[in-house]
Amino acid sequence: MNKGTEAVKLVVCAYHNVGYCCIEELLRQGARIEMIFTHEDSPTERIWFQSVRELADLHGIPWLTSDINEPENVAKVREIAPDFIFSFYYRTMIRPEVLEIPRRGALNLHGSYLPKYRGRVPVNWAVINGETETGATLHYMVEKPDAGDIVDREKIGISFTDTAFEVFTKLTDAAVTVISRAFPLLVAGTAPRIPLDLKAGSYFGGRKPADGLINWTKSAVQIYNLIRGVTHPYPGAFTYLDGKKVVIWSAWPVEGAGEPGRIVSSNPLQVGTGDGLLEIRSLQVEGEPETSADLCAAISPLESKSFCNK
Repeated sequence: MNKGTEAVKLVVCAYHNVGYCCIEELLRQGARIEMIFTHEDSPTERIWFQSVRELADLHGIPWLTSDINEPENVAKVREIAPDFIFSFYYRTMIRPEVLEIPRRGALNLHGSYLPKYRGRVPVNWAVINGETETGATLHYMVEKPDAGDIVDREKIGISFTDTAFEVFTKLTDAAVTVISRAFPLLVAGTAPRIPLDLKAGSYFGGRKPADGLINWTKSAVQIYNLIRGVTHPYPGAFTYLDGKKVVIWSAWPVEGAGEPGRIVSSNPLQVGTGDGLLEIRSLQVEGEPETSADLCAAISPLESKSFCNK
């Protein structure tokens, strides 16, 4: 434990596993967290991650799920007069009037190796786009999202078999590594500030479940990347067959050719794409449980049928 951390007051905005694990690391270092702002869990979202609220209760830290930008909360933060504000996967943009309150700065942990993949759901986008690496970045917050000076970054690899969930697990570990290195330096006043070159990076917006619709004219590799980028615990990539929605949870690109969307083989279940074949391994027909593609094909003849976009 760094004795100097006890005198530094923090307000933390956090959610999800990154928020949970980064708070754990701050507490491990003896950080004095005065208040945590987090979120209510959405009833429409599958909650597979750890609860920041439960962690706060475990350590006796006050927490709120109302927006930190609300006037009464801004007043609370002013009263606390924190040295730092930290944001770890907090889903609300923190306004400039709040960012100006902490005496020593407001910092955000972003789930990419900035300046690449600024914006929303960076892990999912990185997998969907077939990237081979991404990372975690701690940076100062400014009015523009993910645009302030960098304090520290940690790269992680993305293998061709990784799902977004597996990459997110690596990212969480990388985020903790960054906080473990950077927090003592921030407290000591020796942390670097590296200007962020926005022109060298990229920005991506959020994704909705509807964005998982498969375009069969894309290559088998591109469709495979979409599938692994939104598979469990995310909503999944989907298509339609005989008027029913079909979620494809697992697949693999293979050599071959076929009309996009057309099923060319039932066992194994292979579908034509714009370039190559996609071998489907696990799927879920609307109103039915998830099953292996082989079992699904055995129950219902599929060959020569076509998947479509509606």
